[in-house]
Amino acid sequence: MDKYGLIGYPLGHSFSIGYFNEKFHNEGIDAQYINFEIPSIESLPEILASNPELLGLNVTIPYKQKVISYLDYLSPEAREIGAVNVIRVTHKGKSTVLKGFNSDVIGFTRSIEPMIEASTHRKALILGTGGASKAVDYGLRSLGLETMFVSRTEHPGMLTYDDVTADMVREYNVIVNCTPCGMYPKVDCCPKLPYEAMDSRNILYDLIYNPDQTLFMKRGAQYGANTKNGLEMLLLQAFASWEFWHGKETL
Repeated sequence: MDKYGLIGYPLGHSFSIGYFNEKFHNEGIDAQYINFEIPSIESLPEILASNPELLGLNVTIPYKQKVISYLDYLSPEAREIGAVNVIRVTHKGKSTVLKGFNSDVIGFTRSIEPMIEASTHRKALILGTGGASKAVDYGLRSLGLETMFVSRTEHPGMLTYDDVTADMVREYNVIVNCTPCGMYPKVDCCPKLPYEAMDSRNILYDLIYNPDQTLFMKRGAQYGANTKNGLEMLLLQAFASWEFWHGKETL
């Protein structure tokens, strides 16, 4: 039986395991998807060695960047983004070859693109600086938007939340939350922003999908902003993962 899986820590609720095992069952595919909850990325070689049937992995926090040093090849997008969330595992004799891809950028770009109007949406704020935020930055720039990162702490070339003014959310009217703020069970949290300055020209996109409407989305919608959560992005990512695992790299 072929195996696929997810590496990360902690994993808790995993969208991927349910999605893929249901897919395998419904489509009569002789395969299994397993969660590999590893407290250190150094456990990856052991997982590969003890699971010779493994053909592909998804990668989640905190290993999207740390995993790169274990890979033999990187796709151009993954190299530029600096983060990997899909690994194709190929067995050649006694050696195992690992190639890294990034399906975050595909899922996010295809999900937000229908919301973008070129004449209205020219600049975006990206909340957070982790691996997913780098894919979001790549995707937004590919759609022609100018981007700016917002972080809790000061970094060169980035804003802090205290820097985000009412005028700024009118100018940078696409705002993407790449932080866990507002994710279940801490649903009463949202990024500190001047929501009252928003209107129908704002897009608030949250990578979180549980709850399906975060406080970040609710507060923006209260002032007329268009909102979307990360569920469609996850579905598109999962589809892209399957394509990457099977060598269909032109999507």
